[in-house]
Amino acid sequence: MAHIVGYPRVGPKRELKFALESFWDGKSSAEDLKQVAKDLRASIWNQQKEAGVFWIPSNTFSYYDHVLDTTAMVGAVPERYGWTGPTVEFDTYFSMARGNKTTPAMEMTKWFDTNYHYIVPEVGPETKFSLASRKAVDEYKEALELGVKTVPVFVGPVSYLLLAKPTRDAPKGFEPLSLLDSLLPIYKEILGELKAAGAHGVQFDEPTLVLDLESSKYAAFKKAYDYLGADFGHGILVETYFADLPAEAYKTLTGIDSIGAIGVDLVRGTKTLEVIKEHGLPEKKKILAGIVDGRNIWANDLAASLAVLEDLAAKIGKDKILVSTSCSLLHTAVDLKNETKLDDEIKSWMAFAYQKVHEVVALSNALKGKKDEEFFAANAAAQASRRNSPRVHNAAVQEAIKKLGDADHRRATPVVTRLEEQQKKLNLPTLPTTTIGSFPQTVELRRVRREVKSKKITEEEYIKAIQTEIQNVVKLQEELDLDVLVHGEPERNDMVEYFGEQLQGFVFTANGWVQSYGSRCVKPPVIFGDVSRPSSMTVFWSKYAQSLTSRPMKGMLTGPVTILNWSFVRNDQPRSATCLQIALAIKDEVEDLEANGITVIQIDEAALREGLPLRKSEQAAYQDWAVHSFRITTHGVKDTTQIHTHMCYSNFNDIIHSIIDMDADVITIENSRSDEKLLSVFREGVKYAAGIGPGVYDIHSPRIPSTEEMADRARKMLAVLESKVLWINPDCGLKTRKYAEVKPALTNLVAAAKQLRAELASAK
Repeated sequence: MAHIVGYPRVGPKRELKFALESFWDGKSSAEDLKQVAKDLRASIWNQQKEAGVFWIPSNTFSYYDHVLDTTAMVGAVPERYGWTGPTVEFDTYFSMARGNKTTPAMEMTKWFDTNYHYIVPEVGPETKFSLASRKAVDEYKEALELGVKTVPVFVGPVSYLLLAKPTRDAPKGFEPLSLLDSLLPIYKEILGELKAAGAHGVQFDEPTLVLDLESSKYAAFKKAYDYLGADFGHGILVETYFADLPAEAYKTLTGIDSIGAIGVDLVRGTKTLEVIKEHGLPEKKKILAGIVDGRNIWANDLAASLAVLEDLAAKIGKDKILVSTSCSLLHTAVDLKNETKLDDEIKSWMAFAYQKVHEVVALSNALKGKKDEEFFAANAAAQASRRNSPRVHNAAVQEAIKKLGDADHRRATPVVTRLEEQQKKLNLPTLPTTTIGSFPQTVELRRVRREVKSKKITEEEYIKAIQTEIQNVVKLQEELDLDVLVHGEPERNDMVEYFGEQLQGFVFTANGWVQSYGSRCVKPPVIFGDVSRPSSMTVFWSKYAQSLTSRPMKGMLTGPVTILNWSFVRNDQPRSATCLQIALAIKDEVEDLEANGITVIQIDEAALREGLPLRKSEQAAYQDWAVHSFRITTHGVKDTTQIHTHMCYSNFNDIIHSIIDMDADVITIENSRSDEKLLSVFREGVKYAAGIGPGVYDIHSPRIPSTEEMADRARKMLAVLESKVLWINPDCGLKTRKYAEVKPALTNLVAAAKQLRAELASAK
């Protein structure tokens, strides 16, 4: 039987994104938004039914985030939102996600090692759970009306609490998992309603089971599913993904009577198969074999996948296997049929979510002896085409990689000395101000980029329009009195796609959109072959922007690790090898910028942390090659050239030593939305000699922070950091904001910096 863990919500052409933004802008009603969502859900369910999927998921659709949906379901609304119950409606839901005029949004961080972001639950001893959303029941009934029997999906109660953080008022040492006993009755209540509605199976996603958990945590899973399974027999499916399932976790799940099926990731979990073989499978349980990659766009090698399934079947029996995706298809694009302009050869190597559903069904049928020979033959031909294509391999690139040798590519002069030399040249004030790179991407800018692509305007008209926008952005920054300027990136559609379009070895989709959070979607480039840089990519624009001002103008690049982690990456060689190829291309660009008079160069590594393997035993190797790749890009520049890097929305405390090892001169980093967790690293004694700008302004919320609020954030930083290394800046780029929000926010940011400079001068 075929099983799908989850499916993309945004729609094949981002229908949900546009409906959400229309609703937020007051251009459409809540009912309009709900109708778009209902139509999308119906399409998703019917497609899977027609494809032959047996276990079709429901409750995987979300207006913003599935973890936030769980927070709404259990009524864990932080007190600051003024919610009084009994149900969580759109106003409260979106306030938690995005903030409002008076209250900041909840913290947002990366979902494990993906580029998806979730809203972090906040719980404390005072949290009173209640059933505040019946979304799961409503969607189950909605599917039934369409003639589709579904399996409702939930974030499991243990993972929900393990992913939560204590409220600010929680006592030191409080563990959210201590609330399990009070949370479980809410889950049991919703399960009771689902059973009454006719549900016979429920899926609980417990991805924290793949982490390095303390043995004591496993008892919580047993407690939870012994309790929840009392009314559901063996109808509980527990799904895990993103890494190997440890033997202790596997034994815990197989030892719980109520769990009828266990989902495992056989793509990223390369050792899980051996765990299952070694420990066997109890008679009444099944394995949801996640053999079709849910995180990439490459067609599965069906012959190889079938061999893995048959190997597993030889140990536990074919009747014990449900063929599945490795994780939710949320992390891949929606439907390849919308790619009408994609190169036919490369397109034949791909499969998006819709095609992956059919791969799952084909493998399930083949395992039962009903192999579609034509389908398998076409797949085998595509696999052979990809392996043998001369477009994939570039001898010059591979020779350049060999020449890197064993050098560590570290800059020769210590960072403290470099900063002194840079200050002589840049002459910046104490607490220098800057922004992260992008300025608002207006409707007019998008129109100009669209029209030059469709040849409705000439290249000369396009250049003039972009230069006019750069002039406006530079003038605005000078009026605001920012110290280190940016050109605003008006020529860029996306911080990764822009570079990929100019590098060899990349290809691009028209509708390969993937949800990052809420209405924010990204269209990852596809790395299909060896990567190289034919010519400079940013020098023209940066050089022009610097000509408009006497203040330092940052050259803006995306780093090799982020380009890698935010792309769909070829799976025919190690990711580390591809990253080194990208690093060499960015190195060439850095040196070209320097040669053209750009003295401050920012190389964003926003996604460094998210690539960190989930298992501790694998993390050191990743950090070694990721940090080395970054250093390759910068080791050839002069001491007077100031290298910045930027990271956003992640848990940095566990990689702070790798951040130091990157040897950048200045790092700007997310801080404002995570309750300044980053500062705890410095309170605990970590010494950071380089410049650092923990963000004082959350740009992912429309809320405009006051001067005093930003000054207060910076004062907290000054308690643990020296004023000579501290920068004042937003959390991230400003492309998603409107100028009506950006201008007052940056006015307040500069005012906060000046206020603090006066305080420091007075203290002396």
